[in-house]
Amino acid sequence: MRVGLVLEGGAMRGMFTAGVLDVLMENGICLDGAAGVSAGAVFGCNYKSHQIGRAIRYNKAYCGDRRYFSLSSWLRTGNLYNVSFGYHTLPRELDVFDQAAFAADPMPFWVVCTDAETGKPVYHLCGDGGEEDVTWMRASASMPLAARPVEIGGRKLLDGGISDSIPLRFMERQGYERNIAVLTQPPGFVKQKNGAIPLVRLALRAYPMVAETLKTRHLAYNETLRYVAESEAAGRTLVIRPPKALGVGAVERDPDKLETVYRLGRTEAEKHLESIRQFIRSGREAP
Repeated sequence: MRVGLVLEGGAMRGMFTAGVLDVLMENGICLDGAAGVSAGAVFGCNYKSHQIGRAIRYNKAYCGDRRYFSLSSWLRTGNLYNVSFGYHTLPRELDVFDQAAFAADPMPFWVVCTDAETGKPVYHLCGDGGEEDVTWMRASASMPLAARPVEIGGRKLLDGGISDSIPLRFMERQGYERNIAVLTQPPGFVKQKNGAIPLVRLALRAYPMVAETLKTRHLAYNETLRYVAESEAAGRTLVIRPPKALGVGAVERDPDKLETVYRLGRTEAEKHLESIRQFIRSGREAP
């Protein structure tokens, strides 16, 4: 039986996920496949490239750098996070993404995006971690209103969290009967209805199906949480989540806050370490 890894997004809440993944890597824990959404994709790719500490390192180093994200970038380009710096200069020159290691690792790694024309999820199986895969990762993290749609292969794509925030069912459809799900919201979290839907409709008038999906996103998200809870109770899913609200969002310029969220992820992973090992072992031993 194969054991998968499901990585929720959440912008800078993804530093919690980075902490969890670093502990897994430090302890030689390898999963059979993974799916990442938004921050779960752009930070989770470091799990496949075996780069311990990279996600927290570069985010702390550049969170105060206006080249990384800024209002001026958003006004000039429509992207709060600067595409040239964040997806070219940073991973190629400043804190290099190990494409060779990513390509060499046989673990399948999917990223989840949302088709801007239909509002439906799109799942991309990454190949060698090259330019095309990085573009898919960028699309997965392109939050509506904060980023422009990313065009790939004739499609216009946005943040995967719009349409499939926690792709547990997707991983099960791929044959991963057991999964470790790293969530970025605390126990008992209930997503509320977006109160800015009229503004969202106006801003996304070119993409009405995305606006429709966002209108009911809270219902879909809460239903997915119920499914995760059922799967957890049945022993098919092991969930790692923060014990309390993380207090960071799309933008965070304080490196100490990022470090705090990252350390909390490490603490939770270390607390669950033996359970994780047992969950993987029993899953792989099952007929």
